[in-house]
Amino acid sequence: MSHTLDATRAPSGAEEARPRRKRMKSPYPMWFHAPAGILYLVLFAVPTFASFYFALTRWTLFDVEFIGLDNFVQFFSERQFLQSLTNTFIYAVLTATAKVVLGFLLALLLTSQILGQGFLRSTIFFPVLVSTIGIGLTFKVLLDPFDGLVNESLAVIGIDGPGWLTDPSTALLTVVGIDIWKGVGIATLIFIAGLSTIPREYYEAARVDGAGGRRLLWHITLPLVRPAMATVVILSLIGGLRSFDLIWATTGGGPGFSSDVLASVIYKQYQAGFYGLSTAGNVVLFLVVAAVIFPLSYFLNRRNAEQ
Repeated sequence: MSHTLDATRAPSGAEEARPRRKRMKSPYPMWFHAPAGILYLVLFAVPTFASFYFALTRWTLFDVEFIGLDNFVQFFSERQFLQSLTNTFIYAVLTATAKVVLGFLLALLLTSQILGQGFLRSTIFFPVLVSTIGIGLTFKVLLDPFDGLVNESLAVIGIDGPGWLTDPSTALLTVVGIDIWKGVGIATLIFIAGLSTIPREYYEAARVDGAGGRRLLWHITLPLVRPAMATVVILSLIGGLRSFDLIWATTGGGPGFSSDVLASVIYKQYQAGFYGLSTAGNVVLFLVVAAVIFPLSYFLNRRNAEQ
């Protein structure tokens, strides 16, 4: 019996003599990712590194002159630089905070048992689908201090409406409000997706133990919706720091420099023909966004991983 088992286990001479073929590694995965890699290099990596070089030059379409860090020195010494940088952070923080808070509250409402749930979701998400320039021009007409529908409606009830977009004290905050109205729909959608992944059994078990609505929110909903909240924070901050089109369509950075942000200052420099200076501004904006987003993203993802 033992001889039989040994014979079945031992390889035959023909099997020992047969050379083992090396398994060829298929090149398919590499070629599968190649188109995306090429597009990334052509559309992102190469222009990014090229912008770092052209930021050190005085260039036109026909000539390039290397001038070192002069563009950055001039950009930082611009009269509107500090105000535009401050406005950029104010704009980003206010819009991101409001989108997180309002988006979460709206998501709680729209995942509850209410009538017209589908219609309300569509209504809140609709502004996201509309062109930002179109929204900016529409609100510019509606908020006109003399003939705008908003001030005319306020005048009917005896209120003298302000110059929403023409008063330096209200222009930036007005654009912030428009941005929140337009962008809160995508934040709400992300929160709805996050809330939908929370198992209902958690709530049922907590209710059996006597937990009320506040405890359910604090101990179940908020901890489990944290990944969605991190996504909304990151996307909203990136959008706020890079915001340009809505500001340009409504105020053009004015009146004066009261609603200028970094992106609008950079565009004005392009318009004036200072291409090297505006490229340096783009590099500064890139570094500002990276300095804010990368540490924040690392912190939020680390917190989510520890949960």
